Amino acid sequence: MGVKAALPRYELYFYNVVLCMAMLWAARWIFDVSSSNSNRKTFKTSVQSGWHYSGRKMDTADVEWMMWFSTFREHIIFALSGHVIFAKICTLLAPQLRSLVFMVYGLLAVFTSMGWAYVTLILSHCVLLYSISLVKLRWLCFVAGLTTLATFKMEPFISWQAGFVTGSFELRPLLFYSGCGFTILRCLSFALENCERKDGNYSILELLKYNFYLPFFYFGPIMTFDKFYTQQANNPSLTRKDGEMWNISIQALLNLGVIIIVAVILHFMYILTIPSDMKLLKHISDWALVGLAYLNLVYDWVKAAVMFGVINTVSRLDHLDPPKPPKCITMLYVFSETHFDRGINDFLCNYVYNYLGGKHDNVLDELIASLCTFGITALWLGPSWVVFIWAFLNCFGLNFELWTTKFFTMEPFISIEMAISESMSRRIRAVFNAFNFWTIVLCNVLALNSLEFANLVAKRLFLKGFPFTTITVMFVTYCLIQLIKERERRQALIDDPDPIPPPPPPTDPSSARTDPQPVDPNKQKAE
Repeated sequence: MGVKAALPRYELYFYNVVLCMAMLWAARWIFDVSSSNSNRKTFKTSVQSGWHYSGRKMDTADVEWMMWFSTFREHIIFALSGHVIFAKICTLLAPQLRSLVFMVYGLLAVFTSMGWAYVTLILSHCVLLYSISLVKLRWLCFVAGLTTLATFKMEPFISWQAGFVTGSFELRPLLFYSGCGFTILRCLSFALENCERKDGNYSILELLKYNFYLPFFYFGPIMTFDKFYTQQANNPSLTRKDGEMWNISIQALLNLGVIIIVAVILHFMYILTIPSDMKLLKHISDWALVGLAYLNLVYDWVKAAVMFGVINTVSRLDHLDPPKPPKCITMLYVFSETHFDRGINDFLCNYVYNYLGGKHDNVLDELIASLCTFGITALWLGPSWVVFIWAFLNCFGLNFELWTTKFFTMEPFISIEMAISESMSRRIRAVFNAFNFWTIVLCNVLALNSLEFANLVAKRLFLKGFPFTTITVMFVTYCLIQLIKERERRQALIDDPDPIPPPPPPTDPSSARTDPQPVDPNKQKAE
């Protein structure tokens, strides 16, 4: 109930005005803090010289962003450009061999950047998991895959395997762990799909084609083997839809524009460095602190969207249909849609969460499925106390949403909701969603920044800032939730333009109208 309930236009205008004013106010505070504290000791290592004509320094605290779009930009452009050129030549001359050409180019690129010992290590893991997949026991494939993944997350196995890679290339440590981690997940996806195949087995060549596709090899996203094999790489039809190349070009230009905008923002607001200076944080206003926490999550989403967007643009040129970029944190107010990597999210949902949770309407099945899902997620991210706390909070939030949904479909709540208008139901639900929104923000700030920063934000928002800061921030968040719901309402009308007549009064709680609180988190954050 509530997703198609319209609100008065003047009310939505009011929400837009409040939200814009609040964001500009918080941004002004962060800008002032960045300008007046640019010479602090904690800033000297991460706030460095930027564009000369801007007259300002640049926040370089995010190593991953600087690697992609500054330090090693030429290396990445060279590798991806070579892939595009070879793929285009192969598509014109021998389209039936394009997946094999992708594999050969990927192998050569990995060999050139990491050496023969690393390629041998990757191949040994591929052969091991392929051999186990021939047994066609799903549980055995899981045990082997997760055990292999654990060897890249725990000592002394990490140091032993890292010893195979030598050289002075600065990116080697990062490429080692990312390439190995994504290889294990791809091999596990292949093994599980092979278990489901009834007639025979996939060949090991198909696994190597899947794993050594260069755009996905080092940094993802994960495309499950069934999609890569049956729908994409072995698809003989290479025709494009009308306007597809235009859309790809627009997406590439959009990614370039976002990269420039982010670079400009990092010159004027040091949103990545400020959270590391706890002494400075204690002296800034509540609004600046809350805005800083929110902008950190928005930045991380933008980074993921741009990085995956660049890779997805290349893969779309290869006639693939890669996983979409993550959903913006601004649009999230339920745990069941929270994720920053849609590829890993799809992987976990396909093979773990949906497999164990079924229809996600049973509390016990949902609990078991979510515990297993976040257990694997914690292993993927690397076991640590921060990761464990993050996984526990997200797992609890996901299950709590299901418990709450079931609780409020009981009497007398369902009768009360049926007695009020849909627009009022939407307003009431938005109030609860506002608190849920900040729970999601704090959980992810914990993972992206630090436990100390998340703890400080929570105290200033709910304890020291109560009641003024708490009520004000929640009201602004309420305005944001209503705008999100309005966008969802309009999208629902586009997807289903036929008006839905109101249902008759329910005779039992199971037939009552409910707001579409998702219970199938196909977009749960699993990065």
